[in-house]
Amino acid sequence: MALRAGGAAGRPAPLLLLLLLLPLLPLPASLAAGAANGGSAEAAEAPGWRAEPGLNATVSTEVEFGVCTVTCGIGIREVLLTSGCPGTEAKCIVRVEECRGPVDCGWGTPISEGLACAKMPCIYIPPENRFKYVWKMLILNKTAHILPNDSAIMEVCRDTHSVTFQCETQENGNIIASVKYTVYAKTEMQTKKSRRTETGQSRTTTDAILVFCLATGIIVTVGVIFAMIFMILHWAAIKAIWKSKSRQDNQDKKLVNKRSLCNME
Repeated sequence: MALRAGGAAGRPAPLLLLLLLLPLLPLPASLAAGAANGGSAEAAEAPGWRAEPGLNATVSTEVEFGVCTVTCGIGIREVLLTSGCPGTEAKCIVRVEECRGPVDCGWGTPISEGLACAKMPCIYIPPENRFKYVWKMLILNKTAHILPNDSAIMEVCRDTHSVTFQCETQENGNIIASVKYTVYAKTEMQTKKSRRTETGQSRTTTDAILVFCLATGIIVTVGVIFAMIFMILHWAAIKAIWKSKSRQDNQDKKLVNKRSLCNME
């Protein structure tokens, strides 16, 4: 009986040893990851959980796009924030971005034009070396002739006949803008200059005539107004003068009639 009692008392020893050694045993990877992320994982999987807004939260904002600086080709525009601006500002600029319009910009105007030469620009935005520029000479009913010039601005001297040029602005092999220019011949340019001079002279003459007529009309109008004011202020005297003059006229008529009657007798 004593041996049995001792054996019964010694049976829990292995179980107790296992409980003591359990914290020292390595856990499986999945269980370790679950234990490490237990709080956050449970919170993420819990229904109805929502992240509080903070530094990493995605805030929905309202933006408004400004007017593009160009109607064709490539330009820039402002991006405005309509909510969340600092202070009392209703709108604030967030950034400036590119904007594009139709590729064909039609006919352009040279940046400088003289009797001998003309300078023509391509369409671009800074930095200038970001784009590739292809200059062409357009010939009627023929294939366009590509020029060796690849700069954003080209200077051309006038010839005996007018020439049409075209500049294509390219980016990554795609045409983003195209503009044409006509460089007139020397004779045509001189004719245009003489026409402009004649037009300017005729406009000057017309303006002088209009100014003279306007000044004359103002003077006449002011004179009439002053005459009317004078007549209103001195109406009684004028009326008396008219009456006396009419009486004298009647007396003169009577005398003339009497003299004519005497002569007849």
